[in-house]
Amino acid sequence: MTFTIFTGRNTGAWNILSIAPVTGESLVPASHLAIAPSASLGDASATPWQLRGVTSHVRYVERVEKNALTSVQAGLGRPEATHAALIPIRKSDAWWELTQEERRKIFEDKSHHIAASLKYLPAIARQLYHCRDLGEPFDFLTWFEYAPEHAAMFEDLVGVLRKTDEWTFVEREVDIRLVRTA
Repeated sequence: MTFTIFTGRNTGAWNILSIAPVTGESLVPASHLAIAPSASLGDASATPWQLRGVTSHVRYVERVEKNALTSVQAGLGRPEATHAALIPIRKSDAWWELTQEERRKIFEDKSHHIAASLKYLPAIARQLYHCRDLGEPFDFLTWFEYAPEHAAMFEDLVGVLRKTDEWTFVEREVDIRLVRTA
């Protein structure tokens, strides 16, 4: 299993524009973000924070939804996508005590997470990293990339998602906004 490490530091490929707590405790300020596989991980003690996650199979989706997402999802690293957001999220114990079927009902049947997100693709690219089972302080790290002209669209997307039933289970969320260094 290969981890991806998001490190707040003084240098990196992304300038941090802001670190804002949405719910719960924030992260220590840092000026840059570096993203690397665990094999290239440096000394963690010299950085304000590091967050680890792994990519995994898509969860809470039905086949038709997965096909719809796959058909329109843009890849990461597009030259025009110079803006990004890293949004670490931890959900409550009440969320994790639900069965997978109960979580799916909240995730899509009530919150329409996938259906609501589809209209923002391919302008906004996304990758979800799982970290709950790694002993990390968050359950998920969500990475988004988009072009500057899609910034308002991204704000709309996160606004829509934060108003859903699913978000009532979020007990910690930090919104980190970034721009790619020259």
